Amino acid sequence: MPKHILIVDDSKTVRNLVAFIMKKEGFKVTTAEDGLDGLEKLYSLDKVDLIISDVNMPRMDGFTYIKTVREQDAYKDIPIIVLSTEGQEKDIQTGLSLGANLYMVKPAQPEKMVKNIKMLLG
Repeated sequence: MPKHILIVDDSKTVRNLVAFIMKKEGFKVTTAEDGLDGLEKLYSLDKVDLIISDVNMPRMDGFTYIKTVREQDAYKDIPIIVLSTEGQEKDIQTGLSLGANLYMVKPAQPEKMVKNIKMLLG
């Protein structure tokens, strides 16, 4: 069964691009428009193996989303990758301290992203 990736980003272009790359690699993909939508999708899906999340989003930003996911036992071990235009050290530290496994700055190279995802999924 293919691994399931949840992509949370308010940019439709980014969601579609990342989803396209992941599907090409054989992953099952679900997308969400922001943190709240991301939580709804996470709760409604059987199993999510990895989450890719942006930081700057309406309704619920990525940092709040990661914090909320990590506070729940059922989801505390899901690998989370932050994919954001925010590349300052303080943003990276915030993302990692809240529980992200990896912080990548946009635009991320597809090969590097795929390699990191495969590494996180074991």
